[in-house]
Amino acid sequence: MREVFQQELREVQDRLVEISTLVAVSIENATRAFNESDVSLAEAVIAEDNRIDEAALELDELAINILARQQPVARDLRIVVSALRVSASLERMGDMSEHIAQLARYRFPDKVVPKSLRSTFAELGSLDVAIARKLVELLTSGDVRIAEEIRNDDDKIDALHLSVFDKVLGETWKGGAVDTVDATLASRYHERFADHAVSIAKKMQYLATGDWVAPEL
Repeated sequence: MREVFQQELREVQDRLVEISTLVAVSIENATRAFNESDVSLAEAVIAEDNRIDEAALELDELAINILARQQPVARDLRIVVSALRVSASLERMGDMSEHIAQLARYRFPDKVVPKSLRSTFAELGSLDVAIARKLVELLTSGDVRIAEEIRNDDDKIDALHLSVFDKVLGETWKGGAVDTVDATLASRYHERFADHAVSIAKKMQYLATGDWVAPEL
């Protein structure tokens, strides 16, 4: 019976890795569609979000089933409960990718943001892709050093996010109302994507060390 339980826990981890891999592909394609105004790629990202949602739902059902049948305690209980929370964050990360792709689709054949902000968004996208890949590695290996790398990348994204607001609110901003809304939304989606990754990283640190890292105020 214990061996069956351990096998189910391994399946939970495998499914988390699978979902995080789907999310990594999603954000990579979404940022490319956004930066290159690739409507076909944007449509593919939007369509694939259902796959992420379904995978997250299946994982949730598995975790709830384990809780009901196995009644885990101590660290095993933390693993299953954390899996439910990680699954929710991954699903939201997929939603952020979809939102970025939707902006690319809405503005096609034009690019979403004016030329003055394109390098900033290229960097935001690159950092989110890097974070997503590191998250796959973290969920695969459990190496908490990767969690700290994700937090450091998130700090860079936060700074870029603030720079977008400074730009669109500045006196030299030449964009229209639509440009302002699009840039603000897109920046927020990138920032939220990274925030969810940090939330997952903190949960993985807690599982590995037993020390909870309180969220920053």
